[in-house]
Amino acid sequence: MKKLWIFTALCALAAGPLLAADKKIVLIAGAGSHGTGSHEHLAGCKLFQKCLAGIPGVQVEVVKGWPESPAVLAEAAAVVIYADGEGAHPALRQDRLQTLADSVRRGAGFACLHYAVAVPKNQGGPEFRQWMGGYYETYWSVNPTWEAEFKALPDHPVARGVKPFKILDEWYYHMRFVDGLQGVVPILSALPPRDTLSRPDGPHEGNPAVRRAIQNGEIQPVMWVHENADGQRGFGFTGGHFHANWANDNFRKAVLNAILWIAKVEVPPQGVACPVTLAEVNALCENK
Repeated sequence: MKKLWIFTALCALAAGPLLAADKKIVLIAGAGSHGTGSHEHLAGCKLFQKCLAGIPGVQVEVVKGWPESPAVLAEAAAVVIYADGEGAHPALRQDRLQTLADSVRRGAGFACLHYAVAVPKNQGGPEFRQWMGGYYETYWSVNPTWEAEFKALPDHPVARGVKPFKILDEWYYHMRFVDGLQGVVPILSALPPRDTLSRPDGPHEGNPAVRRAIQNGEIQPVMWVHENADGQRGFGFTGGHFHANWANDNFRKAVLNAILWIAKVEVPPQGVACPVTLAEVNALCENK
């Protein structure tokens, strides 16, 4: 019996340590609301899934619309929503917010892309501030289209392999962040030109506070990461209106890195490598 035990132990050592279960990342894609090439939520999520397929220890699931089974989110190490926001936000119903809250309490990372960063300040706003450090608040944040130039990147795992770049997109800015930016690290920041506030004041167009900020030359984060006191991670990314922008290596890599980071998966030293062509990106378009 002793010889059998020794033989079994030696076999176990030869096989190496037991591997932990893959970390599950859930990408929730909202319905399309624009023509081909804009708000391509499902196409974007499919691209992320393809790009993360080679990362060891990671399993990526794409869900169109809200998951039918609560088990999908119960097992998630990270939940990322790429969808329309405000009244069309897939997480807006209170029971869904509670489902997300349960996942976050278990330690899941949380992120929103583009319009999905926008929720009412009294329904979703407090939660999103806690889970990802900030959100788009109407009559405070704005949604112009402009060419943002990102001249410098911080020393952070999400910025690995990302080089300075500039790109035209519908970059929302002047987010409603947690007080004092506690736990927030801006990843992509730029100074919007004054003509981004050329429209009259309105829920999305401008307000006195944002006009003062731009007049004072305040740099605006349009992508940020957040880690709260409990160690739960999140990020917000306000670009992603134009699907073709995912063909830009730096634009794409910043988001892919961030998805791994909020799932507490080690970001590769040079970031997530996923060479794709514009034709390959556009071939995924779903909106017709």
